[in-house]
Amino acid sequence: MLDGPLLADWLPVSISALVFLIVAAGVAGWVDAVVGGGGLIQLPALVIGVPKDVATPFILGTNKLSSFAGTLSASWVYLRRIQVQLVLLVPLVAGAFAGSAVGAALSRYVPRELLTPIVLVAVVAVAIYTLLKPKMGLHHEPRHDGRAAIIWRSSVIGVGVGFYDGILGPGTGSFFVILLVAVLGYGFLQASVNAKIANLTTNLAALLVYGVHGEILLLLALVMATANMTGGFIGARMATKNGSGFVRIVFLVVLSILVVKLAWDTVVQFSPA
Repeated sequence: MLDGPLLADWLPVSISALVFLIVAAGVAGWVDAVVGGGGLIQLPALVIGVPKDVATPFILGTNKLSSFAGTLSASWVYLRRIQVQLVLLVPLVAGAFAGSAVGAALSRYVPRELLTPIVLVAVVAVAIYTLLKPKMGLHHEPRHDGRAAIIWRSSVIGVGVGFYDGILGPGTGSFFVILLVAVLGYGFLQASVNAKIANLTTNLAALLVYGVHGEILLLLALVMATANMTGGFIGARMATKNGSGFVRIVFLVVLSILVVKLAWDTVVQFSPA
């Protein structure tokens, strides 16, 4: 953790750690609003900033409350500016909620050391696929006009990515975006809108679990939520103003960070003690 005396029992971090966490939450909110992946910034920041004697569920619960607030802020901006299709959004959200619940229930039985390298390969493949198709997602050209085709495809995307979010988590928003772009022909901007709302659902499901068990550092979470909401508001406005080309660039940057993180995690897991 960052050195310094703790502020109080109800805010168990030092002043330097609090400033660090506020900045991290703001940046995470911005990244999450544009393309998803803010958890890559905020969760490690909490691990660094919060004392080591704080149990892991409290760190995860605090992270979820802050993320939920930021995603809610970004979703509000997007929905005011970008029209969504309920025929796609409803099954996407329902599938994400169900998949997340199942994934969370099974997460304790699946070895994380096996999942991380698998996801690493998937993320590298997504990055290469995106780079090889420079025009993909720059224009909003939906495919599969039939309601049944849209419903079952969006449901499968929701269940699959929701399951991943429940069982592992990093880069969930990015997976939502790329699948909506590649499978349904959405532009990066329009895909981000739907990804935000689906991710809001998975965050809410997890937040309810942590809240019921009282596993949230409430005051710290509220302070970080304010910063995350501010970052989310600014990020969503920038995304809607600059369009799919801007979102695509941020998407590739976030994927690069995710590749580095997962590669490091894989090396650490398989290194001899």
